Amino acid sequence: MMTTLLLQTTAAPLGIGIGYWVILGGTMLMSFLISSTLKRRFNQHSQVPLRVTGAEVAAMMLRSHGITDVKITQVNGHLTDHYDPINKTVNLSESVYHMNNVAAAAVAAHECGHAVQHKQAYAWLGLRSRMVPVVSIASQLMNVVMLLGFVGMFAMGNGALLWVIVACLAVTTAFSLVTLPVEFDASRRAMVWLESSGLANSMEHGRAKNALFWAAMTYVAAAIGSAAMLMYYLMQLLGRRE
Repeated sequence: MMTTLLLQTTAAPLGIGIGYWVILGGTMLMSFLISSTLKRRFNQHSQVPLRVTGAEVAAMMLRSHGITDVKITQVNGHLTDHYDPINKTVNLSESVYHMNNVAAAAVAAHECGHAVQHKQAYAWLGLRSRMVPVVSIASQLMNVVMLLGFVGMFAMGNGALLWVIVACLAVTTAFSLVTLPVEFDASRRAMVWLESSGLANSMEHGRAKNALFWAAMTYVAAAIGSAAMLMYYLMQLLGRRE
């Protein structure tokens, strides 16, 4: 679905404990299950026809909120839909832009929910946007540190290394947590508009709500995984000081 900055932690430094692999494996399993459910639900809801395409739904929602400076574009890929607050574009994947079904309408409305947030200066969206440069730096630094640890240039017990890892994970975890209210609020706004426009009735209310719920759940998995990894390294660090 919507793109987000996720920390890459699959390259583990030498000497790392089994707890790391348990957390990583559990997180990957959870992400896989949620992603699989999202794709399955998307395919199911794609079988329910609607009179308008995803692009048309997006145009209708933007227009109803008086938003005239946001462009609707098509991007490659599947479930790669996202809103770009810098360029002010609602970017819809091919399976959403051209298709006229419940899934496409729900996804398009969700992305437009972000555009509405932007127009109304939604605080959480503004905070997330301001965090992006810092998160990008933290993610890159984390990848470098993990790579150096993997090739043995640093030992896992190195206190300075642990502090860097914890600091980077704290930043990315904070970003993941801030993302949650942004995504759930966008889905809420989408559902409110779909109901007020009358589209929710033809979409079958339950199907529309279900599609929006699973779209947001992908971010829950990312937040839980990031927080779990932060707690693991924090415990490693605190354990060294006892």
